[in-house]
Amino acid sequence: MQKLAQEILMLGPQIDVYVEELERQFSKVHKFWQIEDKATFLKEHADKIQGLATSGGLGVKKELLEQLPQLEIIASSGVGYDSIDVAYAHSRNIIVTNTPNVLNDCVADTGMMLIYAVARQLVNADQYVRSGAWGKGAYPLTTSLKHKVCGIAGLGNIGLEVAARAQACGMKIAYTSRSDKKIEGYQYVENVEALAEQSDFLVLTLPSTPDTHHLINANVLSKLGEKGFLINIARGSVVDEKALIAALKNNDIAGAGLDVFEKEPCTESELFALKNVVLTPHYASGTRETRKAMGDLACANLYEYFTQHKAITPVV
Repeated sequence: MQKLAQEILMLGPQIDVYVEELERQFSKVHKFWQIEDKATFLKEHADKIQGLATSGGLGVKKELLEQLPQLEIIASSGVGYDSIDVAYAHSRNIIVTNTPNVLNDCVADTGMMLIYAVARQLVNADQYVRSGAWGKGAYPLTTSLKHKVCGIAGLGNIGLEVAARAQACGMKIAYTSRSDKKIEGYQYVENVEALAEQSDFLVLTLPSTPDTHHLINANVLSKLGEKGFLINIARGSVVDEKALIAALKNNDIAGAGLDVFEKEPCTESELFALKNVVLTPHYASGTRETRKAMGDLACANLYEYFTQHKAITPVV
């Protein structure tokens, strides 16, 4: 394969096979995170950069885009693109792409993992054994999933995969979404407050938008109640984290499983001291197989655009 002439700016580290594939396909891949003097680099190379590779977590700031006059396409690995100023990019006719669907299974698996972990108190039970406390008596009883209501806020592709897994565990499915999907056996609920009131486990799989910012607030958490669990595999911005911490501290809800946080990486939080929450480092898509599939699609978006003048999965 002959290398394409375009130069790609890669903003942060990605899986090796993705980086290697980009380097096979394009004349130059600039690894921005390894460049110490970024100002000088941009002064010398900005007008040569036509493609940009990033991720949903890293995104790209408008200030950087303004310094790339020849940029034509942004290829982001991940479903979410709230970390990219899409409106500004489109105003300059810059194509923005993401990698939907290829990570649905692993994200849904993480959602179910967190449901099990909080229901059966996996982390606390592990510590119970390691500390030797088991010798003093049996572990307290936990919560079964069978017949419980799994309420899904945002029944898109990932939400549907969570629902299928939850249903296989004997859970009942309720959901809220922009429209009634009319799925047999699934109960449509018009708003998140009503959904929380009906749910034993409220699972968030909706995108980060101005409309969903702090959608899960103190009022919604009060509707979820002292026997309800919150599971967030969406975006940290969807939850009012201060309200969640208060609810967990006061046992206003039974617990929470969080893969995402308002500020990431989350290195300091009152959540760390709480026993009724399970925390994971925004790694729902973090398997070798899924990250390779994401890299393959991101690379294909760049290659198809520069050879066929159209992207595979553009953000519209």
